[in-house]
Amino acid sequence: MSIREEIGLKIALFRKEAGLSQRDLADKAGLTQNTIYKIENGKFSVGIDVLDRVAKALNRKIDIV
Repeated sequence: MSIREEIGLKIALFRKEAGLSQRDLADKAGLTQNTIYKIENGKFSVGIDVLDRVAKALNRKIDIV
């Protein structure tokens, strides 16, 4: 599994735990629903700025390894 896919799965899990739809998360993060879909499905290499916006919308911190 690629890192893109791992990140996407985590974001989808956190989004569902928060009770948000992809549209809700997109609105909170200032992104499009299509972008959230692509991130969650590992079809988009998310930059740190976008990842930060998604994390903040999910009330999560980005952990650095």
